[in-house]
Amino acid sequence: MTASNLYPTAELQALDSAHYLHPFTEYASLAREGSRVMVRGDGVWLTDSDGRRYLDGMAGLWCTNIGHGRREIADAVHEQMLELAYYNSFFKTTNAPAIRLAEKLSSVAPAHMNRVFFCGSGSEANDTVFRMVRWYWDLLGKPKKKAFISRRNAYHGSTVAAASLGGMKPMHGQGDLPIAGISHIAQPYWFGEGGDMNPHEFGVWAARELEREIDRLGEENVAAFIAEPIQGAGGVIIPPETYWPEIKRICAEREILLVVDEVICGFGRTGAWFGADTYGVTADLQPIAKGLTSGYLPMGGVMVSDKVAAVITAEGAEFNHGYTYTGHPTCAAAALANLDIIEREGLVTRVRDDIGPYLRERWLTLGDHPLVGEARMKGLVGALELVPEKPSRSKKFAHVTDEGRAGTIARDLSFKNGLIMRAVRDSLILSPPLTLSHAEADELVRLAAKTLDDAHAALKKEGLVKA
Repeated sequence: MTASNLYPTAELQALDSAHYLHPFTEYASLAREGSRVMVRGDGVWLTDSDGRRYLDGMAGLWCTNIGHGRREIADAVHEQMLELAYYNSFFKTTNAPAIRLAEKLSSVAPAHMNRVFFCGSGSEANDTVFRMVRWYWDLLGKPKKKAFISRRNAYHGSTVAAASLGGMKPMHGQGDLPIAGISHIAQPYWFGEGGDMNPHEFGVWAARELEREIDRLGEENVAAFIAEPIQGAGGVIIPPETYWPEIKRICAEREILLVVDEVICGFGRTGAWFGADTYGVTADLQPIAKGLTSGYLPMGGVMVSDKVAAVITAEGAEFNHGYTYTGHPTCAAAALANLDIIEREGLVTRVRDDIGPYLRERWLTLGDHPLVGEARMKGLVGALELVPEKPSRSKKFAHVTDEGRAGTIARDLSFKNGLIMRAVRDSLILSPPLTLSHAEADELVRLAAKTLDDAHAALKKEGLVKA
């Protein structure tokens, strides 16, 4: 074990509380409880500083698609660092790993995507999208086309432009967001917002909210619509099958760009290389990150369609945008090794034809639990909607003043049981590594079932469900 992992847990927790500001955290409560200190990863398993093992049901943070501890990545990074650890991509300069990675991405992306702009994260990717889209329309002599349409409860990152593009109220409540020029329409969340409509009807209605918003703003003012194929951080919102075909029709008929945010769905998560492939959608821009390197090093990018690239690379068109770490050679080497593993082990088709269907069949059985209103899964991303009374989709947990109390209780119990799931509102969400074996899938479902039983008992004690 490396020296950085050798401290006793209590000492690490004290240092963490004194110096390390975590993301999306209420610091006082974290200081009281103490952080969970992870020290080792191996396949789909993690070990903390007290020796407890956890099945990583969230693939880190939607990203460790190839699992933890892959020596191939470490070797590729080590070799690249010894040759050229870093150089920038400014001043007419480039590096071999970035070039090779751009070509590789073009080979696995849809046929009309042959250019990529690299950055350091999904948030930076969507900031890049924001500037690139507006620059594109300026170059075409249509500077009025500045408005972005996104969805409520969408997540596109936490930087200023990315958080504004996202539709999460707690994020908009800090820093005077969203910035001007961004509006949000309904999300395709049938379980929570479908009302009396069936999923088929609701999917069409939710998609046509885009059409109505374009008309409200004026098509001549709208630059782009941005959406995740499946909303991840929003609670694994898997749209009804009628949703994306209708979005595709609307975008084909309107003069706006379609941005499909692949930060979570890309690189096999949905059983195809990209979520756009899963839903048969042709995007103009595709932000990427997470599964690009399986989280081994930070890297993101924007896949750019030939249509957009032809405009922004035209004679005299200078895009005044970039990052110190654009095309970082060591990160690119990690990404190349990661993509090689995904291809060599057939992980994309494995999710589509093998482990995806295998886990889904077992995951959906959890929908029979008295605490679960809906179990859903697409590829290797799923959710369990927790409800106080089945089959109602509208009744909330009794005496809950802050939505999400039931979900948080269930999440904490899941960690206690050795399964990492995440809570969003009153739901549990899942996104395991694509390398998950059948036996590990069985164990995952067993631990999830135990968590539901434990949560049901705890919620009864608190009076949040009927005894």
